[in-house]
Amino acid sequence: MSAARKHPDAFALQVMLGLCLIWGCQQVLIKWAAADIAPVMQAALRSGIAAALVGLMICWRGGWGQVGSTWRAGLLAGGLFGLEFLFIAEGLKLTSAAHMSVFLYTAPVFTALGLHLLLPSERLRPLQWLGILLAFAGIATAFAGGMSFETLDASMLWGDALGVLAGLAWGATTVVVRASRLSEAPATLTLFYQLAVGFAGLLLMALLSGQIGAVVLTPLAIGSVLFQGLVVSFFSYLTWFWLLRKYLASNLAVFSFITPLFGVTFGVLLLGEPLSLNFVLGALMVLLGVVMVSAEPWVRRQLRRVIG
Repeated sequence: MSAARKHPDAFALQVMLGLCLIWGCQQVLIKWAAADIAPVMQAALRSGIAAALVGLMICWRGGWGQVGSTWRAGLLAGGLFGLEFLFIAEGLKLTSAAHMSVFLYTAPVFTALGLHLLLPSERLRPLQWLGILLAFAGIATAFAGGMSFETLDASMLWGDALGVLAGLAWGATTVVVRASRLSEAPATLTLFYQLAVGFAGLLLMALLSGQIGAVVLTPLAIGSVLFQGLVVSFFSYLTWFWLLRKYLASNLAVFSFITPLFGVTFGVLLLGEPLSLNFVLGALMVLLGVVMVSAEPWVRRQLRRVIG
């Protein structure tokens, strides 16, 4: 019998803070190194590096036994994972890393909607529906910052839309994992499917768009790819899965939403990205709505303490 999951302690909170810091800077690093290596190529290489490492780990520990029953869902999850990073890569050419960091984290909203439709046990509660409405209102508010005809920036709006589509692809990936046999497969196998299939798809896109030949091997380009492949895609994802086996997922989810705040901060400090009032207000609405959706039991407990 597996040990009961517990509430996060001081150690777990420190680890979560480190993970959020890592996840928050990845969009900034992609955009920072984009002049030397195209974002799609960065996404392909990072996935390939991490897939090789995860594959070696599975060979060492075992875990290939469920491939026969999970490969179809694995290919679908991997395709959606690659699509997510294609949207991120193309979106970062048009919008800021700060915007991408926030819109990407709409993923839990799309996950909740998909699971609501597919699994009776995942029906949305009233507080979660309220959170979904708040999140979409936040997206509209953030988009409204560029809606006047005098200052309309169609390119940035399209980049922002690609950020939302990336969140949709991420959410759909989670739905596939949760609603298929992948839900019973080892986490390493599920991660390998996403990384390996994503690598193949993104590398093909880079080849077809001529971005492979445009790579300039500068220290920034090499450092960005290695950081994303080793630290983000391999170390941080496996650490996250380890935390989920030890601690309550709803509690960890609350802390994971610090990530977009780090993303916005790094975008402003490192890339000098401007922030409009509409975007700041909209981002806060999105993050609050996402917390209400993905951590509904925790939010409900906090409301009961305040009211009662």
